[in-house]
Amino acid sequence: MSYPTASGILAAVDRIDPVFLDTPLLRSDVLDRQVGAAVTFKDETANPIRSFKGRGAGAFLASLDAPPPLICASAGNFGQGLAWAARSRELSLIVVASRGIVVAKREAMEKLGADVRLLGHDFDDAKRIARMMASGEGRLFVEDGAEIAIAEGAGTLALEMTERAGPFDAVLVPLGNGALASGVGTWMKHASPRCEVVLVAAERAPAMAESVRTGRLVETPEAPTIADGIAVRVPVPYAVDSVRRIADDVALVSEEAIRMAMALVKEHLGLVVEPAGVAGLAAMIADPERWRGRSVAIPLCGGNVDPPPGEASGLVTKEAGS
Repeated sequence: MSYPTASGILAAVDRIDPVFLDTPLLRSDVLDRQVGAAVTFKDETANPIRSFKGRGAGAFLASLDAPPPLICASAGNFGQGLAWAARSRELSLIVVASRGIVVAKREAMEKLGADVRLLGHDFDDAKRIARMMASGEGRLFVEDGAEIAIAEGAGTLALEMTERAGPFDAVLVPLGNGALASGVGTWMKHASPRCEVVLVAAERAPAMAESVRTGRLVETPEAPTIADGIAVRVPVPYAVDSVRRIADDVALVSEEAIRMAMALVKEHLGLVVEPAGVAGLAAMIADPERWRGRSVAIPLCGGNVDPPPGEASGLVTKEAGS
């Protein structure tokens, strides 16, 4: 079985739409003092879809000679990434999503030309339905977490971090379907072998974390976390194997720690980041002594949230503490 490689990540750079590359690195002296560590954030909200998913989706489609019409399941961000790449190639895309999807994510996918079908009660149910629909619709089912090219595309954000900053003592990566974790971990183990790769899942969605820890596929009946981007209850077997190669540890974070991390990022970096996107910082909040005095890399990997009632959505891009 093949897994992501550093050479594959380097090659992926040339297959990704440049609008998703070279996103900002952010620091806040005030936040560093608050958490007791030197934290470098990778702002993956600073692109047209406000998520890192455009990297992997673009790299994947560019790796196919003649892609057919597509179908995928998504909580919203991967669907946007695939819709962006499909639109540039004039490919038809169906995205199956849960009926509880964040409205802003659904609307964003539709604006990019995706045919969004709200058919599942949660993400994994939507994935089951999309897989069943693929043959009947004559479409290629694209599974985030199951494709090397998607992970290698995601890994390009780690390449950019090591080229422009570091060295890092640790990288804290949200653990969802596994593509981001596998790609980032692969690059870090290549470029900075002493960097500790810690993957972060929500306490209320522990299936992927427990699968990585034990080496057995662990499913849960539900994943009732606010962090919809990492709300996995049925792990992808390939992703578990791929992630286990590079993971030094797995951490679980509470809903309270996730909310606190969102508030800190907004206060000190001026960014609105979705719950899954701040999982790395939430892990620092949950266990501050572990990270004290260390240099830590954290991707802020998505910023697609519904605005509070009466407020318009939008990104504020001030950099604090610099």
